[in-house]
Amino acid sequence: MFIGLSGMQYSGGSLAEHRIVVAEDSNVFTSMIGQKLKQCFDIDIEICSTFEELQLAFDYGDRPITLAISNINLPGAENGEALGYLAGLSIPIIVFTGTFHEKTREGILARDIVDYVIKDSILAIDMLAESVCRFLTNHRHHVLIVDDSPTARALLRSRLERFNFQVSATESGAEALDILKGAPEIGLVITDYNMPDMDGFELTRRLRSVRGSHELRIIGVSSSDNRLLSARFLKAGGNDFMLRPYVDEEFYCRVNQNLDTLDQIKSARRMIARRGEAKVA
Repeated sequence: MFIGLSGMQYSGGSLAEHRIVVAEDSNVFTSMIGQKLKQCFDIDIEICSTFEELQLAFDYGDRPITLAISNINLPGAENGEALGYLAGLSIPIIVFTGTFHEKTREGILARDIVDYVIKDSILAIDMLAESVCRFLTNHRHHVLIVDDSPTARALLRSRLERFNFQVSATESGAEALDILKGAPEIGLVITDYNMPDMDGFELTRRLRSVRGSHELRIIGVSSSDNRLLSARFLKAGGNDFMLRPYVDEEFYCRVNQNLDTLDQIKSARRMIARRGEAKVA
């Protein structure tokens, strides 16, 4: 079992079938990454210490690359060309870098990367392993978007699918309730406040009447500057609230935290149920 920095637990079997390429020229970091991913998830990484080796890994690999962990600069690609190359091939990327400032952040986020981890502490390898685990297992989580704006729905769907989640979307609260009836596996709803048929508060109240926080997490969103909206969402039964426009890092962290909490609650309830069954037996 892997227990991450945020309390994330992984005990779902081997992830060894995934092909992970690490584009990094530091032997120290590649060794640390390889040991951690092997220990936690039984994953053997492929190391590419130059841009040429990265290109060869793609051209002559025996199966598709699931995920690339890449430094910004590599020998032969000293100006970030490796990220552009990987992004052009639609390979998901986690950037692992020691060079970071606001301009760097804007540049890597423009590539629609999965995540970035900064080499600034001894915890960096653990954070990287946690990010890898999330990406490889996020497909187990089903998220429902509720928003009457096609643009907002498309943006949210794009963000969530980038992180490998299952995603459904609808434009109304009534349709959301119907979808939830037929899809009990949905664990997270992200709902706008201002919708024509019912607002986000009413949708949240109706969802809570049939599914508790131990089954479903709800995040309210809005573009309004009304500071009371967050309190009203929470009072209606929501678990979290975000203002648009989103900050990428905050959005992903809040989604992860809510799903982590849901996983932990479900795990605790299963453990209690097993103990009860053992006592009866």
